[in-house]
Amino acid sequence: MLNTSARLLRLLSLLQARALWSGPELAERLGVTTRTIRTDVDRLRQLGYPVEAAPGLTGGYRLGAGAALPPLLLDDDEAVAVAIGLRTAANGGVEGIGETSIRALAKLEQVLPPRLRHRVSAMQSATLAVPGAGPKVDADVMIAIAAAIRSEHRLRFDYANHDGRLSSREVEPHRLVSMGRRWYLIAWDPERDDWRTFRVDRITPKIPGGARFTPRELPETEVAAYLQRGVGTATWRYFARVLLHTSAAEVRAKLPLPVEIEELGPDRCQIRLGSDTPQMLALYLGLLDVDFEVIDAPELSAALTALADRLHRAARSDAPGNDQSS
Repeated sequence: MLNTSARLLRLLSLLQARALWSGPELAERLGVTTRTIRTDVDRLRQLGYPVEAAPGLTGGYRLGAGAALPPLLLDDDEAVAVAIGLRTAANGGVEGIGETSIRALAKLEQVLPPRLRHRVSAMQSATLAVPGAGPKVDADVMIAIAAAIRSEHRLRFDYANHDGRLSSREVEPHRLVSMGRRWYLIAWDPERDDWRTFRVDRITPKIPGGARFTPRELPETEVAAYLQRGVGTATWRYFARVLLHTSAAEVRAKLPLPVEIEELGPDRCQIRLGSDTPQMLALYLGLLDVDFEVIDAPELSAALTALADRLHRAARSDAPGNDQSS
């Protein structure tokens, strides 16, 4: 059995890891009785940690917000992950946290043991972050969504569609996912009785949030796959169905965005892809360097024609006998 000091540290670590714990759950984790848990909670309160207790069948213990930020307990891997995450955030797609991330990283690196500081420095010297050109996400929006996910409360927000029109939504938030240059929220929409994907840069949270909910099952291994299936229908303004004279495997390897692929043979497949503009769709298809046919997208056909004319003019301007310097 752990001694009192070690048990208190372990209890504090558990309270920091999850929004709500029942007394029996904590007792089982620590190998003690619920009476000992109540005693240890009182000790944490005396040390200044704001541990809240909620009665009833759905109640339990939670670490509340105090007047001062309590110390966090991190193991070696967690400390390294936080340091690397802060450095990445300084160059990431969340607006307004770059300078804050650098300040927090400086404080963390001051207290890292030499063995961990060496691991962080090795990662820093071996990697390079190139800032993306995608839409920036407000840090306060990210924090509000993350808080709703952690506390298991419904998220109420206004959502701007492709044309900028707003609609009011209330969902059960599940995960924030970063893919490409954008952040997405995967959530269960009770009104539509299905999972939905939302672009975070189009979300404006409402205060207060909604009622508590019991999280639905969506295995972590399926989150990325669901996002790839749903991101097009949820976020892009233009869509196209295209017949490609190449294998589905080659398309997956070359395209920088998720697509729906229907295999039609060893060297033919049909895809449905989306983007913010038909011009961007034309560029994506050009990256494949294969023959293709547009099936049902007149905007894409027009964009391809304009791009072909532009490229043809560029090629002729560099052809022999077209020197215009004289």
